[in-house]
Order: sequence, then structure tokens, then C-alpha cells
Amino acid sequence: MLNRLSQWIAKNQDIIFVGSIIAILITIFVPLPTIIIDILFVFSITLSILILLTVVYGKEPTSFSVFPSVLLLTTAYRLALDVAATRLILGNTGRLGTSAAGHVIETFGEFVAGKEPLIGFVIFIILIIVNFIVITKGSNRISEVAARFTLDAMPGKQMAIDADLNSGLIKESEARKRREQISKEADFYGAMDGATKFVRGDAIAGIIIVLINIVGGFVIGVLQYGMEAKKALYTYTLLTIGEGLVSQIPALIISLAAGLIVTRATATSSLGKEFMGQIFSDHKAIMITAVFLGLMALTPLPKIPLILIGVTLYLISRSLKKASDVEAKKEVERKEKEVVKKPERVEGLLHVDPMELEIGYGLIRLVDPNQGGNLLERVTRIRRQLAVDVGLVIPPVRIRDNMQLEPNQYVVKIRGVKIASGNSMPEYFLAMDAGAVTGQIEGIKTKEPAFGLPAYWITEQEKQRAEALGYTVVDSTTVLATHLTETIKAHAAELLTREDVNNLLKTLEETNPSVVKEVVPNVLKPGDVQKVLQNLLREGISIRDLSTILETLGDYAPKTKDHEVLTEYVRNSLARSICQQHIEKDGKMYVVTLDPKLEDLIKSSVERTEQGSFLSMSPAAINRVTSQLTKEMDKIIGGGHSPIIICSPQIRYHVKRLVDSIQSGIAVLSYNEIVKDVRVEALGMVAVE
Repeated sequence: MLNRLSQWIAKNQDIIFVGSIIAILITIFVPLPTIIIDILFVFSITLSILILLTVVYGKEPTSFSVFPSVLLLTTAYRLALDVAATRLILGNTGRLGTSAAGHVIETFGEFVAGKEPLIGFVIFIILIIVNFIVITKGSNRISEVAARFTLDAMPGKQMAIDADLNSGLIKESEARKRREQISKEADFYGAMDGATKFVRGDAIAGIIIVLINIVGGFVIGVLQYGMEAKKALYTYTLLTIGEGLVSQIPALIISLAAGLIVTRATATSSLGKEFMGQIFSDHKAIMITAVFLGLMALTPLPKIPLILIGVTLYLISRSLKKASDVEAKKEVERKEKEVVKKPERVEGLLHVDPMELEIGYGLIRLVDPNQGGNLLERVTRIRRQLAVDVGLVIPPVRIRDNMQLEPNQYVVKIRGVKIASGNSMPEYFLAMDAGAVTGQIEGIKTKEPAFGLPAYWITEQEKQRAEALGYTVVDSTTVLATHLTETIKAHAAELLTREDVNNLLKTLEETNPSVVKEVVPNVLKPGDVQKVLQNLLREGISIRDLSTILETLGDYAPKTKDHEVLTEYVRNSLARSICQQHIEKDGKMYVVTLDPKLEDLIKSSVERTEQGSFLSMSPAAINRVTSQLTKEMDKIIGGGHSPIIICSPQIRYHVKRLVDSIQSGIAVLSYNEIVKDVRVEALGMVAVE
């Protein structure tokens, strides 16, 4: 029976809650019998004690996040009981006497007040003063300060979470959990700032209701029921004070709970454990208190209470000191036993961060939000943008200071190896010469680290003049962020791990399960897919369209497992997006072609082995080819165009490797990768005599 009842309550919690609110409204408008009033007052006291204990045993304020709403509902509940009790006191006392409003109110009026209305009134006033002036006012002020400080601290906490996430200290799920906790704290303290006003209003309403009951009851008793003035004043005052006490005691308990919850700091244990642990943490303080009470016993004050409490504290102090000495002795023995030092666990030192950014102490201000730095936010945006542009989820970038670097120096590392470095001057702006400047400026001469453009570090006063002369001017954070972005793009293939490929395949499987199941692992292993994706990333091709890539691999992988050949097939499928990368503003692609004889020479020099194919040209022939390639590339760059080479698909891969030996970043496309609607203009041909 009890199990069924508990199951029904668990399933219908919303209905019970709504029913309780409706019951509060019914209590205000509908006269209730005295037995129901007794039950409701007992429930009010029970509920207040339950709320207080919930607060005491909670480990953090937000563990009782519905407390502001509970505060409002309990206040409304008590006011509804006040109205119902007032109706009974004023309506039935003349006929039924002191039992008119129920036995709970009668008992509180007679027992708690000692059958003396004046004593009860004094107790009631004391409760009101303690509740209204002491607890409620203090809780109200603490709530205001806590709400303001919590809201002011939100941006800093959010930035700290982003910093930990970007540096790899926490995972995305943990960051999301912390953000939710911050939002919950802000909502809680904001709600508590207003909810404490309910208690204050409840105390004021209690005073008014008591005065109305006394005056109204006296008038009704004398005029309507013909009671003697003394008896009417005694009877109505006794019941009114009883009702006031039975109403204000739960209000005082809930006010105490409100004060505790807003003064509580987040902890790992309950309030009781923290209180006892901190109060009795130092045996010296307890011993001094015991001595003080002993000295007080020498005065005319009552000696028995002073001696009793003093002796108790003395015994507690001795017990704590003995326990502390035993623990200290055990610690010494434990250290003496550790003659042979335990082997140090070095497994944690084996971890290598995928991405690191080390900065000199002069660049710390770029990272610190308190100094106006927004590099952490920029790194977050870089990771998101690269996910869109490249199709790869870049691992978190751990940012740390390195005192061995120059003040304004930074170093980018991949898996612990230095990949790129540069300098950034926080108090200056970088003015870059993109080839369209009309004058010279004064500044510290340098080179833009990402693209190698000639540039100057200039002051803020020179910024406007530099922009007027045609220089591209950016701040120091942008310089560092741009260099980091280009470095990640250039080494994206190194960052793509087997685990990343599995995660990409799992994500694709949610939308295109048939494609993934067809290719992996039936036709290709994840490692084979990784090799193809790395080949694409090395040449700056986005792998975001993973569905098309897998479909192509599914078509051609049964015929060949050569990664280079499979990459060429995939490139053909991605022809439109590849061309889109290289089309200039006028809608054309400006290219350099290879002489057919040179293509035949390269094709005949390709040798294939089990490990793959390679180019076996003589050093002299390679020098002649690279020399001609350099001339044609300089010509096309001099014309203001990006260098692009077009050749037959059979040799594209080997031409690309040959070109990379001269200069990286030059695109090599095959004729199959040029879509029909793209306009191509040849600016030269590489030929070897």
C-alpha cells in the first residue's frame, strides 16, 4: 500500500503541486472547520523545519535552487492560514470561546504564552523583531550583494572556462556543465534578491493581522455577543497571540533557512560538518575559552553553569590535543617507514599536447582578459572557422608562458615540436605593404610572420596616416592569430589523427549511415581513409564534404588500394570546390601549363613499387625543370596572380612534389579537375630543351 502511494506521488508530482496552489486559494475564500485548520498549521510548522534541514544538509546554495519559489509559496500559505484563522477567531469566539479557532491556536495561546495575553504579546513582538529587523534585513542585504557580485563575476568565469577549454584542461562536456552552473548561480541569487522581500512583507502583514484581530475581536465580542470588556479583551487577545505565534514561528524558521542559504559558500560537505569541523579545529582556542569561564566563576555570577561549561570545554580541548598528537606521531612514523622512496609516476609526463602556443612574458597581456586581452576568444573563433573551412576539428590549443623566450616572442608547437615562431608587439600596430602603398612611414621594420610581407611596427599615432598611404594596419593580437591560423592550415594533415577520423566517420554515420557502412571497414580501414584525407589537407583541400569523399572511395577502392591514386580520384570528385579556391575576382584562373614533351619525360621517369610510386629523374634534368618552373612562377606572381600549374592527371602528384621542393603553397591541378564553366587563361608554358 505504501509502495503504491509513493509510486503514485512520484508519477503525479506536477498535479500535487498545482493542487497545493489551488488549495491555498481555497483556504482564503472558503471557511474551513477547526480540525482542518489544526492540520494546516501543523503542516506549516513541519514544512518549515523540513526546509531548514534541507538547507543545512545541502552542500551548495544551488542544490536547493527552487528555494526562492518555495519562499513565495510558503509566505502565501501562511497568509492564507492567517486569513482562515482570522475568520474563525472573529466569527466563532463569541459562541465557542477559546476553542473557536482550533486546538493548535488555543494551545499556543495558553501554553506558550502561559495563559497571559501580555506575555504572549511580548513573545510575539520579540519574534517579529528578530525576524523582521535581524534575520530578514540581513538576508536581504546579503542577497543584494551576492546577486550583484555573481552577475559581475559572470564574464570572468566564462572566460576562465573558455581558457581551460582552449588549453585542453577540460573537455567540452565539462565546460558546458560549468557554464550551466554559472547560469544557475546567477538565476538563483537574482531570484533570492527579490524573494527575501516576501519574508519582510510577511512580517509586516503579521503585525497588521494581530492588531486587526485584537481590535476587531474586542469590538465584535462587546457589541455583538455582549461579552464583558475584560473577558472580550482576554479571549480575543489570547487567540490572536496564539495565531500570531503559530504563524510567526514557521516564518522565523524559514527566514533562518533563507539567511543560511545566502550566507552559505559552496562546500564538499554539509553545513553541520563544516561548522563542527571549523569551530573545533583548534584546541588552543577551546582551552582559552575554558580558562575564561573559570575566571568568570570567581565573580558573583552563578558558578554551576560557568564551571559545568568550562569543564566540558576543557575536556574537549584535551581530547582534541591528544588526537592531534596521535595523528602527528603517526605521520612521523609513516615518514620514517618510507625509507625507500616510492617510484615516481611518470606516465603523466608522456602526454604530448597536439597544439601549443608558448608566449613570452610581454605577451601575457594579450591572453589576460583583465588587461583587455582577447586572444583566448580569438583562438576559439579560429577553431570554429577552421572547422568550417577545412572540415577538421582542431584540437584545443594549450597556451602557456615561457620565460626562456624573448618578451615579445611566441612559438607554435605541434606535438611538442616547434613549427613556427614570430614576434608581436602589444603596444604597436603592424602596417603591411601589400603592394599598393603611396608613401613611406616611420616605424620598426619587420616582416609579417604569416605571409612574409614587408611591414612596420608603428604607434597608434601613426595608424591613421599609414592607412591613408595604403598600408594594411592590424593590431598585435591579429598578427599572432593570423600566423596561428595559417600555421594550423599548413600542418592540418599532421593534426589529423586516427581518432579524429573515427569521430568524423561517426558524425557522418548519423546522417549517411549507408555510405560509411559500405566503405569502412568492408573496403578500407580507417587508417586508409586517414591517409587520403591527409593527402587532401596537405594541398589545402577541405575535407568537410566527407560524404562525397567516401562515395568516391567506395567506387574506386575495390580496384586499387594505392593512397595516391585514390586521392586523385577524390580530387576529381571535388573538382568544383577545388576550382572555387583558385578563381580570382575577375572569374578567371591564371595558370601555367607543361610542355607535352616535358610531361612525357616526367611520365616515363615515374617508377612504381610496392611502397608507392616515385620520380627517378636525373639531378641535371630536375635542375632544368625546377629552373624553368621558377621563371614561370616569378612571371605569374609578378603579374599579381596566384601561381597555378596545370598538367595531366597521371603526373599531377609527382609534379606537385617537384614544385614543393622549390616553394610550398603553389597549387598543381590536373586537367580533370577543371570544371567546364571555369574560364582558364594560360600565362606561360614550362618547357625543357
